[in-house]
Amino acid sequence: MKYDYLIVGAGLYGAVFAQQAKQAGKRVLVIDKRSHAAGNVYTKNVEGIQVHQYGAHIFHTNLTRVWEYVNQFACFNRFTNSPVANYKGELYSLPFNMYTFNKMWGVVTPAQAEARIEEQRKAAGITNPRNLEEQAISLVGIDIYEKLIKGYTEKQWGRPCDQLPAFIIKRLPVRLTFDNNYFNALYQGIPVGGYTRMVENMLEGVEVRLETDYLKQKDALDALAERVIYTGPVDAYFGYSLGALEYRSVRFETEVLDQPNFQGNAAVNYTDAETPWTRIIEHKWFEFGKDQEGNEIPGTVISREYSSEWKPGDEPYYPVNDEKNGKRYQEYKALAEREKKVVFGGRLGEYKYYDMDAVIASALDMAARELS
Repeated sequence: MKYDYLIVGAGLYGAVFAQQAKQAGKRVLVIDKRSHAAGNVYTKNVEGIQVHQYGAHIFHTNLTRVWEYVNQFACFNRFTNSPVANYKGELYSLPFNMYTFNKMWGVVTPAQAEARIEEQRKAAGITNPRNLEEQAISLVGIDIYEKLIKGYTEKQWGRPCDQLPAFIIKRLPVRLTFDNNYFNALYQGIPVGGYTRMVENMLEGVEVRLETDYLKQKDALDALAERVIYTGPVDAYFGYSLGALEYRSVRFETEVLDQPNFQGNAAVNYTDAETPWTRIIEHKWFEFGKDQEGNEIPGTVISREYSSEWKPGDEPYYPVNDEKNGKRYQEYKALAEREKKVVFGGRLGEYKYYDMDAVIASALDMAARELS
């Protein structure tokens, strides 16, 4: 066999594993069915702006080892994620904080905000939240739920909030301070020059074949390597033999505009049910509106995001981690564990919503086990 490892997918998981294997002296081949590396963190230079082709990716982590690892391949700027919510022209701060509560209720102190939330929580009479709707109301009250959560969430997931699991909403920070930093992570930023450059630096010296569909030529590709690291959809690997796992997909409408500033922020979420898109990203603000030489960029690029149910041919983005899909994934996982030559990893291989730092940590851990 020509290679020690065939790595299916040139996204973060595959690139990290490939870099570690190459460093350990292994013979590595990375393949990807797309025409570019970097997976969903791929960024493309458009008019001097690094455009996030598959949706906004803001790197954040509390893991020092992950931060030190990625800084070998990129210099990160100091971008802090502070999204804005637009409800029918009313603008609110995200995460939910004192600016949000002041705009919503006119309260000024944390005690007043807490009292208003508690008043609405008691009025709702929810003691043991059974779904996302009840969990949200118990966290922030009915007003914020109705204006800033319900419409956005139902557009994003394509399901009523009372049919979604409660744990989804627990990711949203709620603060009785004026802190606008959404993540509050120890380390945060965007790689200067974009994620594509960072991933290409990881893959330096590694053989990469693009526009290569693993599942269409599986036998021939498997014969090239001792081991396979597979980061594609786990159900597709097994020919959907147990039925397809459900995902949400995202469609993007991107425009290049001849104006310096469209919305004044990198991310604006549209939280009413009537607006068809979930959010608008203005990509230049991820790098403070400047090009690589520090010059102000005269134009701008925006992307409207539309959430939809995944169907074959779409890009799967978010696993629908409800009870039905969780049970089906466990059945696929049992099949995967019988594939002695193959390691299943990453967001699609493990049917798991992963932040970028968790993907990198998982790949580093797997590489340590494999290469020791």
